[in-house]
Amino acid sequence: MVELNTEKLDAVFNALGDPTRRQMLRLLADGERTIGELAAPFDMSFAGASKHVKALENAGLISRIVQGRTHLCTLEAAPLAAAEDWLRFYQSFWTDRLDALEHELESANRKRRK
Repeated sequence: MVELNTEKLDAVFNALGDPTRRQMLRLLADGERTIGELAAPFDMSFAGASKHVKALENAGLISRIVQGRTHLCTLEAAPLAAAEDWLRFYQSFWTDRLDALEHELESANRKRRK
């Protein structure tokens, strides 16, 4: 299991809370991109895209290499795995609760049919 401290996990969920940043991560899943390439689908300025990249970088979701004036971004998957681990607990919690609810409803239906 991959673990992140609470502050880093908060930063990951904050970064994932924005649809533009989620789409940028999706683009990076196919390979490294420049900030300009990440900005292109959104018709935004370099400065606007750079703010989103900074949020992703602060969350540890991407790394950035500067080569002259070019900023190359790469996806870093480990923080996503930590977020998934955190969510998996609640998935199990809700699955157990929904299974119990299903059992109660089936029991009530059987009693009603008698």
